[in-house]
Amino acid sequence: MEQMKSEVRDGMRIDWDVPIKMDDGIVLRADVFRPLAEGRYPVILSYGPYAKGLSFQEGYKANWARLVKAAPEVLEGSSNKYQNWELVDPEKWVPDGYVCVRVDSRGAGRSPGVLDPWSPRETRDLYECIEWAGTQPWSNGKVGVNGISYYAMNQWHVGALNPPHLAALCIWEGAADYYRDVSRHGGILCDFISTWYHRQVVSVQHGKGERGPKSVVTGEPVAGPETLSEEELAKNREDIAAEIARRPFVDDYYRARTAEVEKIQVPLLSAANWGGQGLHPRGNFEAWARAGSKQKWLEVHGDTHFTHFYSKYGDALQRRFFGYFLKGEDTGWDKQPPVLLNIRRPGEKFELRAENEWPLARTQWTKYYLHPGDRSLATATSGETATITYETTGDGVTFLTAPMTADLEITGPVAAKLWLSSDTTDADVFLALRVFDPAGKEVVFIGSNDPRTPVGLGWLRASHRKLDPARSLPYRPWHTHDEKQPLTPGVPVELDIEIWPTCIVVPPGYRVGLTVRGKDYEYDGTDAGIPNAPYPMKGVGPFTHTNPQDRPPDIFGGKNTLHFGPDKMPYLLLPIIPPK
Repeated sequence: MEQMKSEVRDGMRIDWDVPIKMDDGIVLRADVFRPLAEGRYPVILSYGPYAKGLSFQEGYKANWARLVKAAPEVLEGSSNKYQNWELVDPEKWVPDGYVCVRVDSRGAGRSPGVLDPWSPRETRDLYECIEWAGTQPWSNGKVGVNGISYYAMNQWHVGALNPPHLAALCIWEGAADYYRDVSRHGGILCDFISTWYHRQVVSVQHGKGERGPKSVVTGEPVAGPETLSEEELAKNREDIAAEIARRPFVDDYYRARTAEVEKIQVPLLSAANWGGQGLHPRGNFEAWARAGSKQKWLEVHGDTHFTHFYSKYGDALQRRFFGYFLKGEDTGWDKQPPVLLNIRRPGEKFELRAENEWPLARTQWTKYYLHPGDRSLATATSGETATITYETTGDGVTFLTAPMTADLEITGPVAAKLWLSSDTTDADVFLALRVFDPAGKEVVFIGSNDPRTPVGLGWLRASHRKLDPARSLPYRPWHTHDEKQPLTPGVPVELDIEIWPTCIVVPPGYRVGLTVRGKDYEYDGTDAGIPNAPYPMKGVGPFTHTNPQDRPPDIFGGKNTLHFGPDKMPYLLLPIIPPK
């Protein structure tokens, strides 16, 4: 391996490819950006597989264009040469008295080894990197971990190990449950890992070398320096997509990749995105609620996956948090409310509101019953005996409230109860919580990974309907996903379906809708993906569920039937927030 190189440029001391030796002898490589003045500084660290040398602008052209349009302040006060996907800009943090450390995870970028994302081995590596950073001569002994998505998910994991030099975690849009949040929504295999892994990780696997991209700053291969054959590369990575495809139930594999967040003790900020349907937000709420930390904060925003991480709003939030815990500065963080919500209204309008808990204590949990006759949603029960059958390959069935007569705020977790039968031995149920304007046009939002996300989504495979009574709550059912309970064709079963947490203020004249489908939500069938977008954007971004091995058409491609009667009164449970 080439030696580390040091230079002074753009107001920073930069050490490229610093070696960090792991307990099994593997040497990982990190880039370290430090202030010019000698001294001991707090550290902002990240560990992940996206290649520390790959520039945001080169590797993620479409997203960079979206970012600078949404948050033009990104371009101010920085050459942006050191921008890296989902990480802070060292040119903006180093002058503020921080050391920024970026570690290429094992098997990725400039770090050799076997690629195995979110494995216990990776978590151990991250622990050792934190301890290394906390004991360097330029470190004040306090390490904060920061970053979006991958760089957030592994924070839940390492936080549970409580490294002595770990002082704070900023977990920006990070899933926590590898089965429920990432791999299998309601037991249904999500396509995301199979496309993401090859697109974003294998493309910069260590050993791509000369066949991979080069750093625009150093000119070195970002996935080098050695160039390995495709056979060698394949041997040096776990096929994580195949693993989740062949594991339909929660087992030791998923458990090993799901953090024990109750063990986390350090201060943490969990930042969620209302529009993250399909990947992160569930973890940001669930893990925040269960984390053992005595000092923990929840923040929720809208817009893309990356906009507010870099915007003035998000940047200021992170600096106040880290300034307080890593530097001991009086940033006002001691007065930060435990929960800070950007309350969402149609037209991408948001209003910042402080709260004390989640779900909100003043929530009025309200059942809206599904009426089969006029396909309405109402707080009165219907009592009708009826059935509604829908093709699982079609648009499903939509139930609508009457137009609102005043603002109705829905903020919190959502759930639905249905009685459903299939003409086969199983059924996949896709739920979309929707809002329609007075003209009947659906109101959608810029989501983290799609520009037209609905208000809420939920999923459940009917054969996975078994609940864990100890962990289930009326507003958040918890499925065990540990055995298959097949359906008898034509015989209804009771289903409790989780719809991920959401927020919307529904104005007068607008309606709330619940759509029950047999396939993924789509806005209108068109693709809103912008140039260079890596996947279609039809309403759920890359979080589709189309694998024919997981969803054979002879089982999941027929008809489902909703059942109604005096003993079967399906409903949507909404978290209604009364005006303060």
